[in-house]
Amino acid sequence: MNWAGWRFGGGVVDAAVAVVVALLAGYAIVDPPGPSSWWPAWSAWPVAALVSFPIAARRRRPWLMLGVAGTAAVLATVAGAVAAGAIWVTFVPTVLVLYLVASTTAAGRSLVGLAACVAGAVAAVLIFYAQVLPILPPAARRSELPPYWPVEIGVICVFMGAGWAVGAVVRWKRDTAARLAHHLAEAAVADERRRIARELHDVIGHSMGLIAVKATVANHVADVRPQEARAALAVIEQTSQSTLAEIRRILGLLRSDGDPQDALTPVPGLADLPELADRARSAGIDVDLAVRGDAALPPAVALSVYRIVQEALTNVITHAGPTRCSVRVDAGVRDAVVEVVDDGPRRREPPRAGDGGHGLIGMRERAMMYGGTFAAGPRPEGGFRVSAHLPYDPIGRPA
Repeated sequence: MNWAGWRFGGGVVDAAVAVVVALLAGYAIVDPPGPSSWWPAWSAWPVAALVSFPIAARRRRPWLMLGVAGTAAVLATVAGAVAAGAIWVTFVPTVLVLYLVASTTAAGRSLVGLAACVAGAVAAVLIFYAQVLPILPPAARRSELPPYWPVEIGVICVFMGAGWAVGAVVRWKRDTAARLAHHLAEAAVADERRRIARELHDVIGHSMGLIAVKATVANHVADVRPQEARAALAVIEQTSQSTLAEIRRILGLLRSDGDPQDALTPVPGLADLPELADRARSAGIDVDLAVRGDAALPPAVALSVYRIVQEALTNVITHAGPTRCSVRVDAGVRDAVVEVVDDGPRRREPPRAGDGGHGLIGMRERAMMYGGTFAAGPRPEGGFRVSAHLPYDPIGRPA
């Protein structure tokens, strides 16, 4: 409907322009600056209407109307239906149609149209001045613009070149805008894929790490301590169920056109950190959790904080457990600070420089998304430290 409205509006504008140009061309033939045409005076208006008609229909068949406009102007000039000194007015419709052709066609093709129009106009003007002008009756009064074919040809060439150039620039700008829009759309899709991959990595990585630890415990103590094995299996059951629910929430976002925060399952936040710490404790990590600050973080910031803590605890479970770990979260009105520090494995192992996967990369991306900072590395006294600073404005956007 919008496209049809645009076409209708453009057609009305073109029709109005065609009428104005026809009046201008007719007046130029009736009252020319040079010798008048030998045709009857009333013929000026049909000739003007004929050469101006292609403007009104140029949007439907640009190339066809370009040929009609150029041919009509050339025939009118050669036949002497125009007036000396105002031949260029007859080619104004050709200029306007040429602009549309250049703005909707590749530059190489439209350049061929420009060359054909210029060649036809130059030939018509030369024929007019060589064969038609000498037989015209002299002007009744002194001409304000003496007939001079180089001027006529120069004006026509300048107008046609300008019309083509403006159309080519318009097409270039449209193509550039289209490419930019396509690039932005691809970037948005890539960002969304990375966000979903990061979410899935955090959820699955943490849960599978915890499940692997508890499954190992259950396998070793199943015969001698069945109660402890059943407790480990209960943790595995609870973790797998919560993980499945969160995976369904993330995958549900792929089927939804709405905002991620509109999902039915609540987005994890600071209130879920104690449960996260309990899961780590069940895997043998002595977690000391402290959340300071009374500020209510925006949901997106709270989710990033939760995921950073989740991934950091997953790394502790995988690389250092069992051990002691402290988690500090400071929630401010303008920023959030996360620090996760562990004492390292109780058995003697070389210091770890990272998890070698996407865990640290994902945490760094979450911090950088808000223009914040991220640091992770082994401590001189042993263990590993992860810290992140996420600045934001009151509505949750990067500061």
